[in-house]
Amino acid sequence: MVRFKRILGSIGVCFLLILAGCADPDTPIDYPTEVGNIPENAQSGPGTMKPYQINGIWYYPSQVAVGAEESGLASWYGPNFHGRKTSNGETYSMYAKTAAHKTYPMNTIVKVTNKNNNLSTVVRINDRGPFVAGRIIDLSQSAAQEIDMIKTGTAPVSIEVLGFNGIISSDSDALPQVSVDSQEFPVGKIETTVSLSRFLVQIGAFRKKSGAEYYKKEHSNMRGYTAVVREFQLDGAPIYRVMLSGFKSENEARDFISNEPSLRGAFIITE
Repeated sequence: MVRFKRILGSIGVCFLLILAGCADPDTPIDYPTEVGNIPENAQSGPGTMKPYQINGIWYYPSQVAVGAEESGLASWYGPNFHGRKTSNGETYSMYAKTAAHKTYPMNTIVKVTNKNNNLSTVVRINDRGPFVAGRIIDLSQSAAQEIDMIKTGTAPVSIEVLGFNGIISSDSDALPQVSVDSQEFPVGKIETTVSLSRFLVQIGAFRKKSGAEYYKKEHSNMRGYTAVVREFQLDGAPIYRVMLSGFKSENEARDFISNEPSLRGAFIITE
């Protein structure tokens, strides 16, 4: 389920959505993936991908760790989405402390602090989004009420990762300041770092499936990456997002975007 706080205009076989900026490249680079010799200082932990090389550039597994922080705009959603399915298959409840994030693993626990009033809430990631430029997290109505951002719709926030798999890490530095329902967010000893994979780059979105399929065909096998179409819901109707898949790290995806001027507005998500 994808959530927007305002209605975007209808489209035909052109983009509905171009929502984030990207840099203009000086020179294009070639992106077929090669696994070469690993530099002496490269390390890979158990169960993670090994470093790999593309066009002479080394990339390493993307990771998120307890204590990781980021800042940006938060938005929220409520009754219009209550009872619908989230990206991880759950039924969305506007009364639960949940949120959507583009890349954090499902069931990551994060603390969200409203920079306007210093109020904070703790939520579990169970969805993908928000797919709006500048926004980093989409909160449930309950979480938005807790940090007093219902009326404003959006608010500048900071996010801190507290744990994974629905558990707050007992090693989190924020633990003494976090007041949560222990049944919903238990505290325990868990891995403090998680490797991310299966990155995608969204390159367009369409109301009509035919438009999405046409755009997919135009961009199939672009620089060795596979174009796919994913169906979501927007304002009670289907929206078809065209994405490139096959990126094994966030930096690889970011470099691809910055070196492909035709994809201005593309952005990264994970599955």
